[in-house]
Amino acid sequence: METTTRRSFMITAGLAMAFPGLARAAVQATTRGAQESLSLWYEQAAGPWVEALPVGNGRLGAMCFGRIAQERIQLNEDTLFAGGPYDPNNPASLAALPQVRALIDADKFKEAAELISATMMGLPNTQMPYGAAGDLLLDFQGIAGGTAYRRWLDLDTAIASTRFTDGGTQYKREVFASTPAQVVVIRLSASGGVMNFDLGYRHPLETNYGVTDYTGAKISSVTAAPMPWDYREPLRANERPSSLSLRADGADALLIEGRNVAAAGIPSALRYAVRVQALGDGTITPHGDRIEVRGATTITLLVAAATSYVNYADVSGDPVKKVREQTAVAAGKPYAQLRSGHVRAHQVLFRRLSLRIGSDAADPRPTNKRIAIAEQQPDPGLAALYVQYGRYLLLSSSRPGSQPANLQGLWNEGTNPPWGGKYTININTQMNYWPAQSANIGECVEPLLRMVEDLSVTGAVTASKGYGARGWMAHHNTDLWRAAAPIDGPLWGMWPCGGAWLCQALWDHYDYRPDEAYLRRIYPLLKGASLFFVDTLVEDAKGRGLVTSPSISPENQHHEGVATCAGPAMDRQIVRDLFGWTLKAHALLNDGDDAFAAELQAKRARLPADRVGAQGQLQEWLEDWDAGAPEQQHRHVSHLYGVYPSEQINVRDTPELIAAAKVMLNTRGDKSTGWATAWRLALWTRMGEGERAYAILQGLLGPERTYPNMFDAHPPFQIDGNFGGTAAILEMLVQSWGGEIRVLAALPQAWPEGSVRGVRARGGVELDLDWSQGRLQQLQLRGKPGQTVKVRYGERLTELRLDGNGRARTQG
Repeated sequence: METTTRRSFMITAGLAMAFPGLARAAVQATTRGAQESLSLWYEQAAGPWVEALPVGNGRLGAMCFGRIAQERIQLNEDTLFAGGPYDPNNPASLAALPQVRALIDADKFKEAAELISATMMGLPNTQMPYGAAGDLLLDFQGIAGGTAYRRWLDLDTAIASTRFTDGGTQYKREVFASTPAQVVVIRLSASGGVMNFDLGYRHPLETNYGVTDYTGAKISSVTAAPMPWDYREPLRANERPSSLSLRADGADALLIEGRNVAAAGIPSALRYAVRVQALGDGTITPHGDRIEVRGATTITLLVAAATSYVNYADVSGDPVKKVREQTAVAAGKPYAQLRSGHVRAHQVLFRRLSLRIGSDAADPRPTNKRIAIAEQQPDPGLAALYVQYGRYLLLSSSRPGSQPANLQGLWNEGTNPPWGGKYTININTQMNYWPAQSANIGECVEPLLRMVEDLSVTGAVTASKGYGARGWMAHHNTDLWRAAAPIDGPLWGMWPCGGAWLCQALWDHYDYRPDEAYLRRIYPLLKGASLFFVDTLVEDAKGRGLVTSPSISPENQHHEGVATCAGPAMDRQIVRDLFGWTLKAHALLNDGDDAFAAELQAKRARLPADRVGAQGQLQEWLEDWDAGAPEQQHRHVSHLYGVYPSEQINVRDTPELIAAAKVMLNTRGDKSTGWATAWRLALWTRMGEGERAYAILQGLLGPERTYPNMFDAHPPFQIDGNFGGTAAILEMLVQSWGGEIRVLAALPQAWPEGSVRGVRARGGVELDLDWSQGRLQQLQLRGKPGQTVKVRYGERLTELRLDGNGRARTQG
């Protein structure tokens, strides 16, 4: 089992085996084009949380507000979930399963759902929410106002900065989350004067996740009103829980110890600690529950946070010891060394890909003002910035050794995040990793791999207790404790394919970066996920093949209030893919279990094919229920999994099913929640419809779906829309499916020129390409020497052979 000690390192022996390209990547950083715009910037401080700027190292994150009189730094640590280890499996589930299936076979779906609700849902019928680690509040004295104000986030260095002038003093602040040092570093400086401030800590509380700013006005991409320079949020000391203690920890540090919250009857089991150490000139004095700094020109704050989490079954760690060690090591290094080490660790991954869409000229407008008019005024550079911001967010919220990116990535303001801030695995967690491979940051998948390894253990218990099956599985949600039982009721939770879909990200990593050692690591996961369906697929009552039962098509109803069914399209598509990946891995590894492979092949052949309904639409269910379903514009488009992220339905091989998918998408509409808009964007892009995709992208970039800090708006904030949009924009330029690389397959007319360097394709290939006047000008490929690569541009398919250096070049 993993230990928390290993999480302090970016590369370990185990990670090197799973991700052998990680060490090599350290010397393969791409030189970035000088004209690429890589900053979000603003003329005023953040009001609400969705205007603050995020930093993160995968495990530890912060939101930076850039306020003048009272700076707020809101903290997160990725294991600070509620509750503790628990077994959610319902002991009545297995006995009820045959009765539920019989009711479904008799078309008694409502009765089946009622029995599921009474006997098969998890205990509790919810999971543990992700929490915040509190706020640091820096109260400055003697500042009369602020002029020449600017705050920004430099994606290339992963540093959030604020600069302003008061009187004759220029103030600058820098914040970054260091991967090598495993601390958040806050650098405060005053040129031409001194700083006097008090540093305090505010415990995380429940938060209002509405869409209003501090004045009560509706927020948009242009802040409703500039933050007053002297705006201060209270410490709320009277609301401090009894489980929290604050005290001085030496002559220059503050130590906070607390416990996580209980939830849904699961008691609190985690301890957490935050340690803040102040270094610099001036006088630094701990004073009760604060640190007082007087007469300083330069101060560095080192912030460490940790919990007692070791793994999903072990909470015996010592968070106080850990934060003391981390700050002590960081304190032994000068600020310049901490900064340069952080920048190097970030750039070795971030600089692999560069992107320019449109003009070389930098846009002179603040980011919030660009977002405010994105739907009305074309801004190709904003799309390029969105891609790089998505890459930055994934690098910041999912690093080797950390937890995977959750519903909000890493960043959450309170103890009651939207939808628990956990892992929704009927689309959202999977979407988080859609850009990882093409955006050339495949190492970010490593935390997901470890989560799936955990689920193969807890999900094996759920498979046995709930279904009497071998292998492992998970339903539509999981959390830090790797719960796999169904939750939230039969309308949402009784879906058996969450674990199977997670396997796609693992297979994609192999497909983009072929490596036998990694394949051997994931094969048991693929085989175990497949074994579950070998044991649980049943004969369709109407003789149409093997189907899942009970199930749903996430999270849609086929009749008012009823989602329970057998064999929805998405299940058939996912299981078909899963069996296919497992069979490929079996063949590549020469696994000796030929009887298993034969059984898998036979069952795969009996999965019902995709069907076209009476309206010409791709059917969501085995029955043609679409026209009568209560939500014609439902946010989920689950049955289009086969189009994207899968490739079962595609413009080359199944044009009739692509036509049916377009009928369904036209019915669902282009505008939806943030992540659902991103999925629609990806679908139209995969189908080569560049103009339709571009129109959807304009809506995604606009103020209804993008907050001022470029976080995606469901609303409220969910990070999957950022990641889905990032993947889709790259797909407009380079697609990789069906054994081919397709360049500029969905290029819109609004992007007549541009270039991309370092985008990845399946087969271990990396591409650079330039286009001008809407046409490909130059394409360069890198890969394995002697490798044959098929490239399609328009109607032309070219077969290129890489030379002895693994290179090939072609002109448009």
